[in-house]
Amino acid sequence: MKTILSVLILFCMFSLDCLADDPVLEIGSRRELFVDRFLIDELDHAELKLHPPQLMPAVTPPRPHGHYATVLKSDRGYQFYYRGDTQPGNHWKKGWEQYHDGEVTLYAESPDAIHWTLPHLGIYPDHPTFPQGNVVLMNEFLVNHNFTPFIDTRPGVPESEKYKALGGLAYQPNQHLEVKQRRGPGGLKAFVSPDGIHWKPLQQEPVIPEEWGKYFDSQNYAFWSESEGAYVCYFRRFIKGYRGIARTTSQDFIHWTPLVEMQANLPNEHLYTACTQPYFRAPHIYFALPTRFMAKRGSATDILFMSARANSQFDREFTQSYIRPGIGQDGWANRANYAAIGIHQTGPAEMSFFLTGGRRYVTRLDGIASVNAPLNGGTLVTKPLQFAGDELEINYSTSAAGQILVELQDAAGIPIPGFSLDDCEPIYGDHVARIVKWKQGSNVSSISGKPVRLRFEMQDADLYALKFNQRK
Repeated sequence: MKTILSVLILFCMFSLDCLADDPVLEIGSRRELFVDRFLIDELDHAELKLHPPQLMPAVTPPRPHGHYATVLKSDRGYQFYYRGDTQPGNHWKKGWEQYHDGEVTLYAESPDAIHWTLPHLGIYPDHPTFPQGNVVLMNEFLVNHNFTPFIDTRPGVPESEKYKALGGLAYQPNQHLEVKQRRGPGGLKAFVSPDGIHWKPLQQEPVIPEEWGKYFDSQNYAFWSESEGAYVCYFRRFIKGYRGIARTTSQDFIHWTPLVEMQANLPNEHLYTACTQPYFRAPHIYFALPTRFMAKRGSATDILFMSARANSQFDREFTQSYIRPGIGQDGWANRANYAAIGIHQTGPAEMSFFLTGGRRYVTRLDGIASVNAPLNGGTLVTKPLQFAGDELEINYSTSAAGQILVELQDAAGIPIPGFSLDDCEPIYGDHVARIVKWKQGSNVSSISGKPVRLRFEMQDADLYALKFNQRK
């Protein structure tokens, strides 16, 4: 008996040592979302749950729309870019060169991302197809097919280059060679602007070569990544015969690192667009809303959700559709569903996504996914982490009967005195920002910077995000 007891004691000591030696995550005061398992060490009778967004009613006049759209938030309000054509209904089968010659980039503005106006910009002579005069780019061969701007947040960026954009296509092998000889190679070209309206080429030559693309006929989006300290571009590339995603980085937006193929596709899956961008409330996490393309089902499409952290591969925790084609034939038409670049807060507790067809979807802030537990209870335990701050904020929702209790533990899983489950004030309700309190209050500064684990005991509840704050 003594031998068995000794073995058990040694095993427990060994287990605690292993727990204490686990790598410690440095989260500082960042907001962390449960869109992946980055923070999660243990889930017991709880699961990660994807929350599809809600389609909002159409507005009058209808929101402008077009393939490969981009919605930006600036001091002008919301700025919306989308593709148009000088000949409505034109098609590449009527002539590849004339088709791409006729493409333009159109522009709309809104104070609320819901009601849009088409400003008469006067940049180009009025055109009968666009009497509103809302053209921001014309006569840029191939570029207007997928011109995709962003606001450059790199520290020290010149005001004349506050906005940047990429656009362009690659020629397919042995096709349109005479056009290529006359008009130069394809690839992604770079543009800059002080206001997102008046654009000029950064240089005449493509900054990302057409050999990388296969064939860039998608929305290829770049942005400044604070976490990587570089420009990042996610772009279309065929990978093993399927439409897939690759990425590259740059320090100057001109010279780009060798491409890296992203292993994002499930078997027999086409990812038509990357639609990858930093999440505005936690920019170290990239959200992706790629279009899944079903070539053998009438080219039907739907929208997926993936995430990535810095230069990691995409996380495919959720393989189900995020936005389905829906009831009716419109959503099931050829290539009917593309998400626009741009996820924006449009209410105190909501954020909006934009799709082709003038559609707007909303979900709660941070609310794409959660740790979900049923009424009979579930547990989340985080990996060891170090935080900076003196109070814990959570984004959560419970039923009228549900609740959440939070415990702070040391790295070995031992409750820290004063911060145990028994000390926690029961949390129920629905808040995007609720401060956790224990009997002694909410101040956790005494353990700031020390390795800790968080234990959540949940009943009929969802936990979307957490963040440690520095009180003012």
